[in-house]
Amino acid sequence: MTINIDKLEIGPKQPFLIIAGPCVIESWEITYNTAVFMKDLAKELSFSLVFKSSFDKANRTSIDSFRGVGLTDGLSLLAEIKSKLGVPLLSDVHETSQCETAGKVLDVLQIPAFLCRQTDLIVAAAKTGKAVNIKKGQFLSPKEMEKSIRKVQDSGNKNVLVTERGTTFGYNNLVVDFRSLPIMRSFGVPVIFDATHSVQLPGAAGQSSSGERQYVPTLAKAAVAAGCDGIFMEVHPNPDEAKSDGPNQVPLNYVKELISQCLKIHELNNTFAQIKLPAVGQCRETISTR
Repeated sequence: MTINIDKLEIGPKQPFLIIAGPCVIESWEITYNTAVFMKDLAKELSFSLVFKSSFDKANRTSIDSFRGVGLTDGLSLLAEIKSKLGVPLLSDVHETSQCETAGKVLDVLQIPAFLCRQTDLIVAAAKTGKAVNIKKGQFLSPKEMEKSIRKVQDSGNKNVLVTERGTTFGYNNLVVDFRSLPIMRSFGVPVIFDATHSVQLPGAAGQSSSGERQYVPTLAKAAVAAGCDGIFMEVHPNPDEAKSDGPNQVPLNYVKELISQCLKIHELNNTFAQIKLPAVGQCRETISTR
């Protein structure tokens, strides 16, 4: 179940993984300063960090929405951040044509939730040799994600992880089923919980999605208690002015306390033996009831 991301080992008994950064690349200043903040925090709190920011957000609600700076400029900016800070990088890919170029810069190619069944895209990402993070579609059961995982592995790449980000619950709403974490973990890959997209209200703002960031800590801590291998969260110096997913993103001045609490829960989890109850039909009487 352990995989490699650059020099990091991700999985059980490994340092807890935090994937974090602004939703989309808005400017050099915001992206670089957030990366510096997260790197310093990772050193202080002793967690594994993958820095995330999207060069393009192809699935915005409106054609008028800000999408990012594009493939060429975005990867150039991220490459400079990696050169200066040495942090592993993650960004989304939306088309097969992006994968080879992105794989020369990124350490993790992320398959967006809406594209988690796109075979050609997943295979192209896998063939870069870089780690592949597949977001579980809002429309899929966790059991169906095994097929997407196998597409990466059968392409000769064992460094695959999956991310839970909520399930469609009526219109403009998501709900998290925490059973999905152990179900997807049973496929032998690390499982990450996306704490910020899980509070998204898709399309609820009319021209864009809305969100309820006040519930991010509750869901994040619950996911760690349920046994995930890492947390994905989008963070921003001032989310209310962010150009994408502002209502979901965590303000930087709250990030340290939130991650600190998650790490304490993770550490506590490691002190307990895992309880595995028998499935229906597999119980045996072990204590006399007479």
